[in-house]
Amino acid sequence: MKISTDRILTTHVGSLPRPSDLFDLLIKEERSEPHDAEALKKRAASAVREVVAKQVANGIDSVSDGDMGKISYTFYVRHRLSNIDPSQPPGAEPPREGANQDILDHPDFAERVAKERSGWALSFGRPWVVGPVSYQNHDPLDRDIANLKAAINESAPGEAFMTAASPGVLSKFVPDDYYKDEEAYIVAMATAMQTEYEAINAAGLILQIDCPDFGSARHNQYKHLSDDEFLKIAWRNLEAVNAATANIPPENMRLHVCWGNYEGPHTHDFPLAKIFPVLMAARPAAILFEGANPRHEHEWEDVQDMEIPDHKVFIPGVIDSTSNFVEHPKLIAQRLCNWANIVGRERVIAGADCGFGTFAREDLPVADSVVWSKFQAMAEGAAIATDRLWN
Repeated sequence: MKISTDRILTTHVGSLPRPSDLFDLLIKEERSEPHDAEALKKRAASAVREVVAKQVANGIDSVSDGDMGKISYTFYVRHRLSNIDPSQPPGAEPPREGANQDILDHPDFAERVAKERSGWALSFGRPWVVGPVSYQNHDPLDRDIANLKAAINESAPGEAFMTAASPGVLSKFVPDDYYKDEEAYIVAMATAMQTEYEAINAAGLILQIDCPDFGSARHNQYKHLSDDEFLKIAWRNLEAVNAATANIPPENMRLHVCWGNYEGPHTHDFPLAKIFPVLMAARPAAILFEGANPRHEHEWEDVQDMEIPDHKVFIPGVIDSTSNFVEHPKLIAQRLCNWANIVGRERVIAGADCGFGTFAREDLPVADSVVWSKFQAMAEGAAIATDRLWN
């Protein structure tokens, strides 16, 4: 992972809006409907080339493939791991997390959310683990890596990263009907996903592990627990991440944590300060976290006196991923300077709160063109922050 000694670099969390024709093919694949598999492969490859070039053109230093080949940042594993069924097994208990607590607190808002989601809900089954998991099908990962490497050879960005789901977040989105024991399931998933983590690193790409389980899981999946009980879960999940990445240098990795990529009250979000020691103990050197939305922008104040290892790099979100407001570059610069004053200017990179296409949809909350305007504003804000911090 590149660290700059003369300017603030820019990146984002990973997923970006898919082109409509690619979206149609991905949906057919996910529903196991007849489709042209070769056409999907070719379109995914061209979409990656397009999106990487567009990131570079809009001022992004560390780029991704935008998750062009994936239907989502979690469900994709059913095409790679063994014994994951796309539908709920007969008699299996439904996932425990239910609705987000902050939404439940506001019934009128919950009703609105239900109506909105009914319009874009994907009509395919939720993946379920029905047998022992292992990394069975390497082809999708190999294609994703090849597509991204071909794209960066054309566009020559400063750096490229690829996302992969954490064992903990998979326990939420890919329920278990085989192990019947959450700890055993987490260990098994970590062992299986280690193959993907190491392959991404071996390809010369930065590995980003998506770990919303350290944030958003508190107010849905584990809302029945106390804070202390949840922290035990978080430490357990961190141990799984650290074990699965034991062979990868920390500087070749990033870890992303968020509190749910949705526009809502977020009044039950677990404070960054409470999960901070867990994040600081993670092997990945860089930590991506929310710093732009109104529930988390202030949190630089809460952690400024906490212990921060010398090798840690902060990638705070300075643009919001749920709003069509385009942040002013000066506001972005202020946010970056707040964090730079805590860890030093060389250890801060500008990022986004979350992905802009975590689940492929035609009607994403943030319009495609607005995403790119936000990236342009982020690059401008990083330049302003650079001027303030180095001059």
